Amino acid sequence: MSKRKAEVVEGDEINLSGQAKRSSTELNNGNSMRDRFSPTLFDPALVQKYAADYATSNPYKHLVVVNLINDALLRSVRTEILDNIHFTPKETDIYKIHQSGDLANLDGLDPAALAKLPSLLKLRDALYGAEFRQWVQNVSGSGALSGRKTDMAVNVYLPGGHLLCHDDVIGSRRVSYILYLTDPERPWKPEWGGALRLYATETKVDADGKSFKVPQAKWSRELPPAWNQLSFFAVQPGESFHDVEEVYHPSEEAGEKDGGRFRMAISGWFHIPQEGEEGFEPGLEESMAKQSSLQQLQGKADQFDEPGAVWLDPAKARRPAPQSGASTKGEKEDEAALSEADLDFLLQYMTPNYLTPDTVDELSDLFAEESTLQLIDFLSPRFVTKLRAQFGGSSDGPLPESEYETSRPPYKHRYRYLQPTTTTPPNSAASGRDPYRALTYVLLPSLAFCKWLGMVTGLGLERTSLLARRFRRGLDYQLAQSYESEEPQLEYTLCITPTLGWGGEEEETAAGNGEVGGDAVGAADGVPGGDARTNGKVLTTGDDEDNVGGYELYMAGDDEDKDDDNDDPTASDDGVTIPTNPLARSHTGAGDRRSAKTRRKTTHDPAVYRAAGSSGGGEDEDEDDGILFSNPAGWNTMSIVLRDRGTMRFVKYVSRRARGDRWDVTGAYEVTGEDDDDEDVAQRS
Repeated sequence: MSKRKAEVVEGDEINLSGQAKRSSTELNNGNSMRDRFSPTLFDPALVQKYAADYATSNPYKHLVVVNLINDALLRSVRTEILDNIHFTPKETDIYKIHQSGDLANLDGLDPAALAKLPSLLKLRDALYGAEFRQWVQNVSGSGALSGRKTDMAVNVYLPGGHLLCHDDVIGSRRVSYILYLTDPERPWKPEWGGALRLYATETKVDADGKSFKVPQAKWSRELPPAWNQLSFFAVQPGESFHDVEEVYHPSEEAGEKDGGRFRMAISGWFHIPQEGEEGFEPGLEESMAKQSSLQQLQGKADQFDEPGAVWLDPAKARRPAPQSGASTKGEKEDEAALSEADLDFLLQYMTPNYLTPDTVDELSDLFAEESTLQLIDFLSPRFVTKLRAQFGGSSDGPLPESEYETSRPPYKHRYRYLQPTTTTPPNSAASGRDPYRALTYVLLPSLAFCKWLGMVTGLGLERTSLLARRFRRGLDYQLAQSYESEEPQLEYTLCITPTLGWGGEEEETAAGNGEVGGDAVGAADGVPGGDARTNGKVLTTGDDEDNVGGYELYMAGDDEDKDDDNDDPTASDDGVTIPTNPLARSHTGAGDRRSAKTRRKTTHDPAVYRAAGSSGGGEDEDEDDGILFSNPAGWNTMSIVLRDRGTMRFVKYVSRRARGDRWDVTGAYEVTGEDDDDEDVAQRS
């Protein structure tokens, strides 16, 4: 990673742990800091009103407080941040932000650095001082809060920035808060986005009578940002689900500049008391950790996921032609090969070149070497012309919106979908009048397609499941989840996104005819890198630095046998004035997005796939970034991936700036392991 110039001071002996010296928060606990807040904040009658509002709020208990901090102090804080603090761009499956380091580390800076941040230090000490912590306890009924364990950072959301659904339940967090530092001279407009959105939950009961709270697919409360506004809520396992709405790009018609349209806020948590503090409860932190939503993400409530897996048997699917008479021995041995009827059937849909023996052999060799394939112009020109006509100009796409269901829970995914539950296709699909349904209900579940897929991959294939998906811009995504089965699984995605601008197409050749040009997608195509040098007032984003998401990504999981002894616990982003502890939380509330049991650093963590400094030259460029395969949205492209245990997969949130929605049909096959096939699979894995 390249060094960034430090406009403050390259501080030495920075205290990462907060244990080597007493913080100024502890030292100031005996002094009143009420003058740093609004004059009326501690008025008993107002505190009582706040407590009543908090207790009756929906969808879960929360409060919004306007004009929390002394205005002059907060303006000074904002100026100090813009002038002196460096921000690192970060993008993962769940968020896209610019972030400072942990502000708890202010105590470790040398005097020259602290001299540039006096107001920020005053604010930090006021928020974690005894008086305000008691105020939070009185209003929320949260119980005792730690003054020693400070946990806060500055997050900046530029246009395109977002944070998807999560519940903040990590470790010892007890209360979550956001203090907005938007431009005081340019009031934030709700239509700019950036709202804190709260999700209602409903109770689901499993077969054993155990209850789970599952968030609804869409939020029920929006809290737009405002200068000097505090939003806070108690962290509640399985209940305090929320997200941050995308900050929307200015419209070209409005001719509006980005200056001022960035959502800046100090975000943080109050933790349970630590050992030695009043209210400390031995074992409480460990108990709370077990309730983490990150563990829930790994499967505790999978039974309530929508859609659930529906497995179909291709052998029972509509056959290209009826078979009569008893099969001979030779016919049985050749039943995996494509018959003349199979070829006639597939030629109704697929580009003929993909069915020739030479091409099949070439693809099989390539798949044996790479375990992935990316096929352009997969559907035949005749069929794809009908399919594009079905999309037409309708905002609903090829089918009415009422035909689709919405996936949930939103802490895993949100998209619209169709799901075949039988091998018998609808009449419109079988008759050829509905090419979109024909793909989903006729071609892809068919035995003929299963045979072809087995030939180009060299795998034995059994049951299949599939979904036709729509990822709506400004709404939808699929967060990273690990594949945990012992046996590998063959997955494919047929992308049929009719719009351009996704980063993987040759736009000059594609415009107007739906053709997708270019070579097969490589390890990092469609996932442009970011520049780590954002600092001070340089908080703008150009078109060349932005992407609209919608790409599908496969990443290697953690190597559980890797030796962690060489990890440097004091390592941080080079040149960052307020360093980030690599073992700390991500300061977004969403955690590190890691499914492994350990918290070690790893380049295979989806939380760092768009790490600062990932683009450009230098020695870091050759490092393994953990990306196995990427697939930007496009028209008429088929990707095929052999997925083994631990491999993670996600579809990045689609920005509202995208020209349209991402459309695809995705499926999976169970892979058989017989004789030589077992050895082939092991070699490819």
